[in-house]
Amino acid sequence: QVQVVESGGGLVQPGGSLRLSCAASGSIFSPTVMGWYRQAPGKQRELVASITAGGKTNYADFVKGRATISSDNAKNTMYLQMNKMRPEDTAVYYCNVRYNLLPESWGPGTQVTVSS
Repeated sequence: QVQVVESGGGLVQPGGSLRLSCAASGSIFSPTVMGWYRQAPGKQRELVASITAGGKTNYADFVKGRATISSDNAKNTMYLQMNKMRPEDTAVYYCNVRYNLLPESWGPGTQVTVSS
């Protein structure tokens, strides 16, 4: 069974930086796409950024220029570096992992709070 675990959340001041990590394990297959989503209270879950196994990246408009997504395919690990963080970035951040022959998997989420 695939397990997905996020780490790196916490409290950060406006204008600060944060690095989130996501590790996927338990599958003999390698992920085809890994992505970060977030959900703020009272709002729908939304895509933040994604990266394919080939390294193609995609960013939501609200993080373009402020975030960098990267991955280590050998370790089935993904990272999200976020800079110039804003209070509106406050949300639970979820890691999503997709495979060709398996259902997608989600992590339990990690809380990110941007506040002074």
